[in-house]
Amino acid sequence: MSISEKPLAVGRRPQWPVLQQPRGLVVYMGMLLCAALFLFGASAALTSVHLSDLVAFLALALCAGICVEAIRRLGVPAGFARDLLGAWWFPVVLLLPPLYSLLVPVPVFLLLQLRARRALAHRRVFNATAVGLSGFLASVAWHLATADGLWDAVGGAPEAQEQLGTAGGVLLAVVCCAAFTALNTVLVALAVRISAGAGSAPRPMWDREACTVDAVELCVGVTVAVLAQLSLFLLAIAVPPVLLLQRSLLFQQLRTAARTDPKTGLLNAPTWEQEASAEIARARSSRGRAAVLIVDIDHFKRVNDNHGHLFGDQVLLGVATTIAQQLRQSDLLGRFGGEEFVVLLPGADTAEAWQAAERLRSQVGSMQIAVEEVPVSITVSVGAAVAGEHGNDLVELLTAADLALYRAKETGRNRVCLPAARQGGTRIPGQREGGPSGRGVPGQIG
Repeated sequence: MSISEKPLAVGRRPQWPVLQQPRGLVVYMGMLLCAALFLFGASAALTSVHLSDLVAFLALALCAGICVEAIRRLGVPAGFARDLLGAWWFPVVLLLPPLYSLLVPVPVFLLLQLRARRALAHRRVFNATAVGLSGFLASVAWHLATADGLWDAVGGAPEAQEQLGTAGGVLLAVVCCAAFTALNTVLVALAVRISAGAGSAPRPMWDREACTVDAVELCVGVTVAVLAQLSLFLLAIAVPPVLLLQRSLLFQQLRTAARTDPKTGLLNAPTWEQEASAEIARARSSRGRAAVLIVDIDHFKRVNDNHGHLFGDQVLLGVATTIAQQLRQSDLLGRFGGEEFVVLLPGADTAEAWQAAERLRSQVGSMQIAVEEVPVSITVSVGAAVAGEHGNDLVELLTAADLALYRAKETGRNRVCLPAARQGGTRIPGQREGGPSGRGVPGQIG
């Protein structure tokens, strides 16, 4: 998610990981944190503290803590993990003054850090800040419906929670909570975009599954708020269903995490091999075609040594994204390990495999990645093999493609090669022997 734009000095370990982040990301996180602190001070001066509000806040924070403990027992997948903590954010937004929306993420994310999974401190702080700001603004909008003015809404309108007893109030609560979700997602997406840089494709934050989870979280959160408005004791019957939903959600995420590579989001090697083997077997049984490509980043160790491993991770993600954008929906892409990627092209013959490989090589070579505004060129070498010509199963095809990749690296890198030709072999139209280094000229084929 983050990238170091400043090369690390050899033999020195940075004391503050946040200083390794892009300057724009540090400024962005600092601005959000300052905004949250300012709003906290302003709302604290305008809010009257009542015992009933403190009791409700502690009760909702305790329920959120129970969910965090359940998350810890099941395990937390890395990356953009979806959760149902909004079931406890939303009641705070709707039942308490906006000040408490800024406060409630603090104990919850602190508990996540200490009990569930340790993460970089600045990421936890940013996530808590994003949730707090989103909740504060949504809560102010909710209280404005019954407040005399903006300042009264910031301090919290006592009669606001009574709106949950009417159909119109429930509809307004849904709108405010939906705005909370949208704003929080936008804040996170902006951070990811700034961290990735202008030259990389943005990773989608919303898809069908994410929208479904957000809708469920919204419904559950508003329902919990209605129950808590009637009586805090009713939270006892709300916790078990939320835990069950959270468990089913995390179980699916853990299954997905077991199939994917954490740094690129692509299929990991065992999963890719399993699915590719099945696809090749189907192609052979129907006398169809299939091709395998092995894509290797040139001089990747040099990239890590010169610019740091965080930049190397960003290069991996950028190459993975670029390759994925050039493939068909039916193609199978995975990370094979280290700096290597593997692609299965169902239905591709030798010419189509070479054209696809050349397209990937060209697109990766045009990527825009920079360290402190100094562009760094990234190239790849590609080895290709076609079922029926260079092998009959996945093992044979990977072996042939690996040998072709070795030839590409030995003959200058930044090029595409196929297995060496046997006597009487054919050539791809437009192919020529040799060629200047770095132009992607393929070798002979069998």
